[in-house]
Amino acid sequence: MPESSYDCVVIGSGPGGYVAAIRAAQLGMKTAVIENDEVGGRCLNYACIPAKAVLRVADVLSEIREADEFGIKVSEPEVDFAGVSARRQKVIKTLTGGVSGLFKKNGIELIEGEGALAGAGAVTVGGNQITAKTIILATGSVKKPIPGTQFGGRVIGTEEAWALEELPKTLAVVGAGASGAEIASAYARLGTETLLYEALDRVLPTEDADVSKVVERGLKRQGIQVHTSTFVENIETTESMCKFTHAGEPREVEWLVIAAGRAPDIQALGLDKAGVKLDEAGLIEVDGAMRTSVQGVYAIGDLVHGPALAHKASDEGVIAVEDAAGLETHPIEYIDIPRATFCTPNVGSFGLTEAQARDQGYDVVVGKIQYGAVGAGTVYGDRTGMVKVVGEKKYGELLGGHIVGTKATELIQELVNVRALEGGYPELARIIHGHPTLSEAVMEAGRAADGWLIHG
Repeated sequence: MPESSYDCVVIGSGPGGYVAAIRAAQLGMKTAVIENDEVGGRCLNYACIPAKAVLRVADVLSEIREADEFGIKVSEPEVDFAGVSARRQKVIKTLTGGVSGLFKKNGIELIEGEGALAGAGAVTVGGNQITAKTIILATGSVKKPIPGTQFGGRVIGTEEAWALEELPKTLAVVGAGASGAEIASAYARLGTETLLYEALDRVLPTEDADVSKVVERGLKRQGIQVHTSTFVENIETTESMCKFTHAGEPREVEWLVIAAGRAPDIQALGLDKAGVKLDEAGLIEVDGAMRTSVQGVYAIGDLVHGPALAHKASDEGVIAVEDAAGLETHPIEYIDIPRATFCTPNVGSFGLTEAQARDQGYDVVVGKIQYGAVGAGTVYGDRTGMVKVVGEKKYGELLGGHIVGTKATELIQELVNVRALEGGYPELARIIHGHPTLSEAVMEAGRAADGWLIHG
């Protein structure tokens, strides 16, 4: 049975919640975390981590199949999907076990059950009421169907897609944003006939248009049937198949995955009773310190505005706890948070796209270069990757960075750091980079923007 009083209670143990709890404990708060499922939340158990575990398998398989390009002869590899699933579970168990260990190390109590607000400074869980000076809501998000559909049978969400017990022969994915592109890229390379649908006119529609073009070409090379500006309609499911139409054409697949959006998980939190306000989008209204309309109650992650990213939730958790502890905090510049998509090719980005920068009236300068322009691109077998820097001409400001290709999700951090340290593309151009590395392409993109590209 939990104790009756804490300094800080966190509802939800995902990357936002568990980081907030650890930071609270570090600051001397008596802390508890309420979780109604598994430690680590959806990210570690059903979404981010299992997704990347399966994607890593697909990456290894691709490298084996391309080994002959490097002078290595191998026979056609065979996918042991039971083994893939076992490794996925091992990765999940390792990381969630690590979070449990951090709770113990920091003296954080884990309370199993569903938490809800119960008036000023109080939370109910499992029939018990506990009090807390600070309450942090970190319950994340839930899958959302597209209009006219519902989940069930052969219509599943992204979480179920990563947990399939058998490798499907056919799969359709609705939504070509980050989640949909990752699912399609993983299963297509593992051997599934894969269809990818997007209602807008390009894959990864929130990314820079140049990046979207490179990704679409890459997905098609993996055998994915990409349909943009296309709606999936007339969905029917049987015991073994899912039938639907697109542009009047009938199709049939084993599984149809809806990856077209998520909604905040707020149903059980008792927000109305507690007086917590929502914004026009149905998210919890917060200020720059993550404070809700109710004193002592904070909200973070997918419950609030901003990109639905695990690392964004973690930083918000730190801000919320530090504000509660009386420390000075600063609002997040959400546009500058790095975005990562782990399909093949990888995508890493931050800031404004070229189109957004022009729409906002900036005098835009662009520096763009393919991986093949630097030695490492050829050495490591990726000449088609691209780095694109979006800047402002007069002051050399770095407005955005967009990378597509091998290790793009790692390389983007340099551009984020330059921006955070108030550097611009002229400074990026003059930072000495190791040779031969893919990061040299980042430097050359800065030089291109500054008007003195060397390798290109």
